[in-house]
Amino acid sequence: MNSILVFISTLALTLFLYRRSRKSSFAYIRGPKSPSFLIGNFGELLRAQAAEADLKWQSEFGDVVRFKAPFGEDRLLISDPKAIKHISQGYKWGNCVERRARSLVLAGPSLLYVEGDDHKRHRKIMTPAFGGSQLKALVPVFFEAAASITKKWKDILSVSEDQSEVLNVPTWASRATFDALGHGAFGYDFGAIENQDSDLSRAYKNLLTDMYAAPTDGMIIENALYEYLPLKVVSWMLEYTPNAKIARGRTTRDMATDVARRMILAKSEDLAELEGNKDLISLLVKANMLETARNRLSEKELVAQILILFLGGLESTANSLSWTLLELCRQPEIQTKLRQEIHAKERELAREGRTEFTAEDFDNLPYLIAVVKESLRYHPVLIHILKMAMENDCIPLSQPIKTEDGKQIDQIPVRKGQKVFVSVPAFNRSKVIFGEDAHVFKPERWLDKSKANKGPSIGMYANLLTFSTGVQSCLGWRFAVLELQAFLVELISNFEFTLTPECENIRKEYSRVVVPTLEGELSKGAQCPLRVRCTKMSDR
Repeated sequence: MNSILVFISTLALTLFLYRRSRKSSFAYIRGPKSPSFLIGNFGELLRAQAAEADLKWQSEFGDVVRFKAPFGEDRLLISDPKAIKHISQGYKWGNCVERRARSLVLAGPSLLYVEGDDHKRHRKIMTPAFGGSQLKALVPVFFEAAASITKKWKDILSVSEDQSEVLNVPTWASRATFDALGHGAFGYDFGAIENQDSDLSRAYKNLLTDMYAAPTDGMIIENALYEYLPLKVVSWMLEYTPNAKIARGRTTRDMATDVARRMILAKSEDLAELEGNKDLISLLVKANMLETARNRLSEKELVAQILILFLGGLESTANSLSWTLLELCRQPEIQTKLRQEIHAKERELAREGRTEFTAEDFDNLPYLIAVVKESLRYHPVLIHILKMAMENDCIPLSQPIKTEDGKQIDQIPVRKGQKVFVSVPAFNRSKVIFGEDAHVFKPERWLDKSKANKGPSIGMYANLLTFSTGVQSCLGWRFAVLELQAFLVELISNFEFTLTPECENIRKEYSRVVVPTLEGELSKGAQCPLRVRCTKMSDR
């Protein structure tokens, strides 16, 4: 094994030196100085709080920033809307080798791994399951999971001396979203809220944080070397490396694969039941059966899509809910205003003889919609979209930029193989698009539609980049938005949330997604301790 690693490292170094000998077309773009040849600016980008470097560089250099990757390689950090739109359309730009290989380790040949025609084939089969009407039908499932939290929390508060308790929101949010995902996506009861701690839920708990947060210099260099090797070689290395972090990812994947195969088998065997089921996996299996043999997803590919749902569905909504509740604690007047709107709607439903919200009811809660949009804008769980040029290209810009030698340019030539980071938070906080107060959490900006944003249409939801954009945008964005809305309605209606002293130490941990952690307690995983008490019946 050691001799193989020496050979691979030598090959990577040779390829690096060859690429290094070719002048970078990004060299004249302005950007921060690199403190290290070995890791470039990656230490600041990946180890500081998430988005900290992005926003600082954007403020200093604008919407196109050159920074150094390991070994002196030039890369761009982009938040220019015209450039983002160009990069995201079609397949001239693909995913980087290291990201594709790691997605293969965690989930197999999923949408995150495949490219080109295979990507089109996967997306065509998956899209019907994520339609608006299909996902709106899952709103009762989301409320059921949220109501389970309400019951558990009220039981805890009932035996508390002052009828309040400090609860770690991410732990409960993860359990609830695990159950909501199980019922809504798979028609399966994981029993996470009831503390039926399955091997699978334990395996996914803090997975990305444990694997990717606070990378060492060695991890940064290792990942950089992967970019100079063929995809198959990197995939093989990650599949067999004894590295404990990667081994945990493989173990989780294998465990989830076994569960996913059993789910697919159960759905495929009962075609009559499949016809009436509305969960995502039933719709996916049905859509796959209706395809021609040539275009159908293999069992391995079907399993991979389920594993991606596990990863995306668990991490995104749980973290978004945690960040939203934290922000509502920081600005209690927003929390109060939202609660008043929800209670007013509940009284309206009672007069109509209804007790349950529908997706259409959300549309009549403008402040709820504004809070959700603002939270997804201000606290995107996705920070960077990495792209690599698959052919020579030229990136157009919305506004000309000044180069280091003082020239004005409105496009950037790109050579095949060069890489860029599309910055989600930098775009989402653009003052040009969202106004001079873009760095302030302010739901009211969404109530005046003429002032909500001024930019071109890019994102999947509210013109935000939170769910990516273009051919590789997130199919599950409606699922995430509806789930977040349902959880907020249930929790804000029933509970009042306030800050705890520990909230002063919350940091935005960059672990491929943004996770709330406490300073100096990364090993404990996601933490956002808030004081919770029941709302007064007189307030309703």
